[in-house]
Amino acid sequence: MRIQAIETSRVAVPLVKPFKTALRTVTVAESVYIKVVCDDGTIGWGEAPPTHVITGDSLAGIEHAVQHIIQPALQGKSLLAKAEVFHLLNKCLVGNTSAKAAVDMALYDCFAQLCRLPLYQLLGGYRSELETDFTVSVNTPDEMAEDAVAYTNQGFTCLKVKVGKDEIQTDVRRIRAIRESIGSSALIRLDANQGWGAKEAVRAIHQMEDAGLDIELIEQPVKAHDMEGLKYVTDRVDTPIMADESVFSPIDARRVLETRSADLINIKLMKTGGIDRALAIVKLAESYGVECMIGSMIETKLGITAAAHVAASQKNITRYDFDAPLMLAEDTLNGGITYQANIVHLPQGPGLGINQVNIASESEGAV
Repeated sequence: MRIQAIETSRVAVPLVKPFKTALRTVTVAESVYIKVVCDDGTIGWGEAPPTHVITGDSLAGIEHAVQHIIQPALQGKSLLAKAEVFHLLNKCLVGNTSAKAAVDMALYDCFAQLCRLPLYQLLGGYRSELETDFTVSVNTPDEMAEDAVAYTNQGFTCLKVKVGKDEIQTDVRRIRAIRESIGSSALIRLDANQGWGAKEAVRAIHQMEDAGLDIELIEQPVKAHDMEGLKYVTDRVDTPIMADESVFSPIDARRVLETRSADLINIKLMKTGGIDRALAIVKLAESYGVECMIGSMIETKLGITAAAHVAASQKNITRYDFDAPLMLAEDTLNGGITYQANIVHLPQGPGLGINQVNIASESEGAV
């Protein structure tokens, strides 16, 4: 089984409601879909959304990286030489983690099809269903409380609340309004998306702890590069702190783990460059006794299906943020994961379990 061609297609799907964080507002989910075609007819699928404010990737940049750099490096290579293929994928260009991730997941899709197994079983098969949170975007305290009530009424028992866009006392009011509205019916985890300073984060978290707002964890309170600030917060609060944008690679993860700068790590395939390096981070974190979350960008069900396979495969991945497809106005796939309220079910077909991808043929570009 050799790589014959890699094709790219652009996809754009409107969101039901704007997605707002401290870093950006999104109304349309844009992605590049990757199609790996093998000489025996096997097809593998991947996805790369351009998340400029986190990975630095753009639609045009992803397409160029795949078509003009990654594809020439991999064309003709045997999928049975797995170590060589992933070595070439990771060394052929620096950065460009989203492009690498999309090709990586498409290759894993092919590998698992070759083995006639669902990908999560090939990778470890620890579980076959997951419980996702649902994200409450940054808005006024009253609107966020209304959204939180709506999501819990739909069956979600864990809410990921976005903060960090305004002054920190406004964030405290937001969380008070949400907790007063939903009571103890759901876990609340916060995501500041690098929006706080270290000292103000400690003050705010202490206020929330003293008020009994019962926050499960707080994700990336400070700037991604501020490892000292991250550790400062972690050392001074009781609420668990999760590193997200601070961890792209296994080297980043080791730095966080060795310095005990965070209590948890959020892994995203678009940051790590795909499944291969995500699994390396999971195993590294497990050796330090640190649990992981698998999260996502604003992606369609294709990319989230790949992430869910990874999450389901490993014992040390204990939290899941896979609500992005539920925010979209339409589905681009036949197959992949399915949702039953907050429960995500893994497909049982080989590979990613994708039967059909619905894309406009005129947007396709093969090399």
